[in-house]
Amino acid sequence: MHPEACGFRDHYQDLLATGADGVFGLSSQGTDYQREVVERLHLPFQMLSDAARSLAEELGLPTFETSGLTLYKRLTLIVRDSVVEHVFYPIFPPNEHADQVLTWLRDNPL
Repeated sequence: MHPEACGFRDHYQDLLATGADGVFGLSSQGTDYQREVVERLHLPFQMLSDAARSLAEELGLPTFETSGLTLYKRLTLIVRDSVVEHVFYPIFPPNEHADQVLTWLRDNPL
């Protein structure tokens, strides 16, 4: 998650300039973990906790298990007017993904 999160951190202003109303991270880990990640990586956006994986169940989002944890696989949802307009999945390479999202936003303006 961290290379991807850092890419979105580094391109945060560019994303807003291309029309994104906001950027959010999502994980199935608790808020203490997310708070630590936001502070340590100096993220300019919030991390949202879905510890119960409600969104995964509702939208059928991909997850995986490791060390007794169920985590989200890397993906990006573009949501406009409460509708999922585009899904990036799988994400590879994660450190270049913010550039892929920027390109998509430029090619698909509001």
